Amino acid sequence: MQARITVVFATGAPVDIQLDGAEVLSFEAARRWLDENFVRMECEPLRGSGKVLLADKLVGIALAAGPAAFADAAWALDYARAAAGSLSKALIKVDVPRLAVSY
Repeated sequence: MQARITVVFATGAPVDIQLDGAEVLSFEAARRWLDENFVRMECEPLRGSGKVLLADKLVGIALAAGPAAFADAAWALDYARAAAGSLSKALIKVDVPRLAVSY
């Protein structure tokens, strides 16, 4: 599955990352990457209930990392691989200012 992940921040141009099928992580590997980075970056749940969805992890990690992390091509690729693998969608948009993920 080819995938295109776009991450939008409040300032600057959106970050677009293209993946071919071989680069997408398996669901388990993607979930593990998201879990590890969500904890490592000390992200907070977006919902009052404390429930954290995969989409919430994508937003939380992008918010904590900021545009500077996406300037690192290797880190941005890992993020995109995890996003595509966790949601199994070809087009994913992470809108950080709106705290939203669409596909």
